[in-house]
Amino acid sequence: MKQKIIIQTIDKPKISRPREEVRWICDSLGLMSGRDIEDISFKIMYELLDLFSEEKLVPTEEIASSLKIEPPRVNHHIRTMMESGILFREKRKIALRGGSLSAAIEEIKKDSERIFNRLLEVSKKLDEKFNL
Repeated sequence: MKQKIIIQTIDKPKISRPREEVRWICDSLGLMSGRDIEDISFKIMYELLDLFSEEKLVPTEEIASSLKIEPPRVNHHIRTMMESGILFREKRKIALRGGSLSAAIEEIKKDSERIFNRLLEVSKKLDEKFNL
């Protein structure tokens, strides 16, 4: 699967509440697109964080049932989160990469550094080729 890392500068909420901070993280990572007018990605992430506190692997059916959302819709949003690198799937269950939200963010950071290093390497060669 191709990884798609989106990082947006969004003002952090002034009030420090878990719901607002989770929403901010989802927004900052581009997990909530303009088409997600019902905030399904945020609802899934918030529910997952709550469920992860009890279990390390969560079935997608449990998320769908808990949120009263059709499983295909849940799977669509989970695929987006997997592409970003914050979640991974193990059989039919979902887990946070690295086992915690902060570990998942650290892994995404490392992924982006690897991507930028490859881009920089190629761009330097192109600079030489074009005498820039």
